[in-house]
Amino acid sequence: MDILVIIPAYNEEATIKKTVMNLIQTCPYDYIVINDGSTDRTLDILKENRFHYLDLPVNLGIGGAMQTGYRYALRKGYQYAIQLDADGQHDPKDLEKLVAEIKQSGCDMVIGSRFVEKTNYKGSPFRRMGILYFYYLLYFLSGVKITDPTSGYRIVNRNVMREFANYYPVDYPEVEVIAKLAKKGYKIKEIKVEMNARQGGRSSITPLKSLYYMTKVTFTSLIRSIF
Repeated sequence: MDILVIIPAYNEEATIKKTVMNLIQTCPYDYIVINDGSTDRTLDILKENRFHYLDLPVNLGIGGAMQTGYRYALRKGYQYAIQLDADGQHDPKDLEKLVAEIKQSGCDMVIGSRFVEKTNYKGSPFRRMGILYFYYLLYFLSGVKITDPTSGYRIVNRNVMREFANYYPVDYPEVEVIAKLAKKGYKIKEIKVEMNARQGGRSSITPLKSLYYMTKVTFTSLIRSIF
């Protein structure tokens, strides 16, 4: 196969088995779980079920985990890499749509969006406001209109993999990498996907962290757009 699904996982013992099993049963693509220094039973579950995984000895954050996955994909010769969250929010049934779109359109990145068309997604007003804020920030910085800039459900080609292998933001990378790729002239597109509620465990994104996220991404993106 020329496609690798990368599943970053940090303390996802409640969901990781179901997520990987759903993926295996739904599509034929290769996959790799990046265990990001989990302190719960995530690693034990990966071993018990003989899932494919890489084990990071310390927690590097979502950026470090994904960069590990992209470097692995490059080294193994994959032409496309897809991020699939370990918490069950991303439906693997939409993988075929992402793959077909990037191959047919010639885009460098295709993002699975909750908002480019009407879906069943229901988020909190605060979260929707944050997403709208980043929509306008991205448009201001790069001129691209991305309705779901915080979506991690995305597929990239080998050229983008090389970019990400060299540099990937440590935390909250979704918005920053879109701005960077758009500035370099890469083609980015959104397509409709359905997203589930978290299937177990607890999100690490608290209201306080959300405010930090918005501030950090805004500052970093502004600086990188200048220099």
